[in-house]
Amino acid sequence: MKLHRAATLASSVAGAVIVALDGTVLTVAQPTLQRDLGASFAQVQWTSTGYLVAVASLLVFSGRLGDRYGHQRVFALGMLGFGAASAGIGLAPGVGWVIGLRVVQGVFGALLQPATLGMLRAAYPPDRLRTPITVRTGAIGLAAAAGPVLGGVLVSGPGWRAVFFLNVVPALVFGLLALTLPAPRSRPSPARLDIPGAVLLAATLACLVHVLLQLPHSGWTLGGEAFLALVVVTGAAFVRHERRTASPLVPPDVVGSAAVTGALTVLVIASAALHGTLFVATFVLQDDLGYDPLHMALLSLPLAALMILAAPSAAVLLRRVGPRRTTVAATAVLAAGIVVLGALSGAVSLCTGFGLLGAGFGTVMVTATHVVVRQSAAGSAGVAGGLQQTAMNVGPVLGVAVAATLRGLGHGYALPLYVLALVAAVGAVAGRVLPERSVVTINHVRQGDPARLPARG
Repeated sequence: MKLHRAATLASSVAGAVIVALDGTVLTVAQPTLQRDLGASFAQVQWTSTGYLVAVASLLVFSGRLGDRYGHQRVFALGMLGFGAASAGIGLAPGVGWVIGLRVVQGVFGALLQPATLGMLRAAYPPDRLRTPITVRTGAIGLAAAAGPVLGGVLVSGPGWRAVFFLNVVPALVFGLLALTLPAPRSRPSPARLDIPGAVLLAATLACLVHVLLQLPHSGWTLGGEAFLALVVVTGAAFVRHERRTASPLVPPDVVGSAAVTGALTVLVIASAALHGTLFVATFVLQDDLGYDPLHMALLSLPLAALMILAAPSAAVLLRRVGPRRTTVAATAVLAAGIVVLGALSGAVSLCTGFGLLGAGFGTVMVTATHVVVRQSAAGSAGVAGGLQQTAMNVGPVLGVAVAATLRGLGHGYALPLYVLALVAAVGAVAGRVLPERSVVTINHVRQGDPARLPARG
């Protein structure tokens, strides 16, 4: 059992790190990719947009597939497909192939991401989830910090194609490992796959993400308004369908839990506040204050460092003071970091602001993810993981869209930063619905399932 849990944790961390690295190193590689392939700016933008739309639209359905057929199987398929698509991108002869294969990569990324949490929920009893989630979050923070540096080294040396070849070997190793490991002895969820619900939710999220991604570059256009109308129509149709179907895509024990809904809301708010702030800070530090990218990267190092350190600290706080007070305090720290950055009073102030951002967001991420995974029934762990990953994908896009819109009003950097600080403070209010102490998990599972073990505070 211990060996299986260790292998499951290693696989979960590997999957999360591969996805985190892929996004950060690609940002560094895109200018070189554009020059090498003779691509337009819009085409290069679609190497990110196509991936994000595919991921965000399929995460929840992929989580349901894990609940139905086993998280290890879905994780293995996702990892092997992600690695194969990465290899294809590294060999792509033109930008059209890159865009198409990035969409394919996004499909497989959507398969593996919820499974990284679903596997942990299946392998660990609820009262032992803090540690694996902490390790996973710390690894994501480390990957986010190392990504730009690693991307710069690869692009300057072997070239932009090496950025994608980087994923191939670990994806192959951990994908095959997941296929060979014995799966936990638990029956799959008996619920049928809700294909109409999956299509409606995918359409809603795809249109929403597309609108938010285009907003910083194009502003409000007629096409954007049409996509936004589609979001409303398909979203309403999805809600109506879920209330009527016998086997909803998102089970009532997930959406009916105030703790899970509150934790997801906090994740969206916190990630929106963080990434919106980083978007504004990038323009201010480079365009207004004249810092070069390397100097800015050095100033922002405290963000990654404190995010990594916050992960184990959050596990301690969860045990001692509970999710509610930990989340409220962490979102307050995040808001304070945004305010400090808004002052722009020197290098010390900037480093302090970035450090507060990392400490606050790292703590929120561990705490809210712990609540989502722990409070959801074992048979819905994949859907819960899909919702958590959806929040972590939609939140940043939303934050950047808000920041870009406010910045475009012509009031400088102060207005968007202070609005984002207020957004983070709203997260503290949302965090008040989280449990004061860790309580017994929702369990509609079978006898012998390890998830039935009683939870301890």
